[in-house]
Amino acid sequence: MFLLSVAMIWGVACITPGPNTLLIMRYCLTAPRKVALVAAAGTITGTLCWGLAGWLGINVLFQAAPFAFLALKIVGGLYLVWLGAKIFFDLRKARQVTDLTAAKVDIPLKTAYRMGLATNLANPKSALFVASLFAATMPVGTPFFYGLAAIAVMMTVSTLYYTVLIGLITHRTVAAAYLKAKSKIDLGVGMIFVGFGTKLLLSQR
Repeated sequence: MFLLSVAMIWGVACITPGPNTLLIMRYCLTAPRKVALVAAAGTITGTLCWGLAGWLGINVLFQAAPFAFLALKIVGGLYLVWLGAKIFFDLRKARQVTDLTAAKVDIPLKTAYRMGLATNLANPKSALFVASLFAATMPVGTPFFYGLAAIAVMMTVSTLYYTVLIGLITHRTVAAAYLKAKSKIDLGVGMIFVGFGTKLLLSQR
């Protein structure tokens, strides 16, 4: 029952649109599938990091040292704003593309992994969410290994989600439809990234 609760809560968190999903979707549509897969691996690594942080009680650290949360929030917010601004800049430079093959940009796999990881770690509120998840599902006295099992479930759910997402988005029909509205979609993605970053920077907590 405990692991099922973790899976359900984390599943809802995964499918809720956010910077991680948007980044993977954009790679699916603008780069070879392997780039999206590696970026997803980076994002899942971020899930591992936040899972360990939540399990070890990072919420207590943030309460004891508020400046740590503030610093992470500022860095994360600026990163997301920069990511959105970069999309705007790339959109201005981009030529109108009509060929599906020509639309693919070969992005270094190291860069894709780093972007996936950094986008996930850019939001310190993820740590608070994970900490809340553990608090809600792991009562006092829960065996030590349950925390590791919960993290394993979170990573499994994330892996399944991104596998399905990439499979759907990289379908040729979906990719062709994207090309028809590429500039509008990229503009929307950029605005959402800037919005997420700005909201993070201005949030009180």
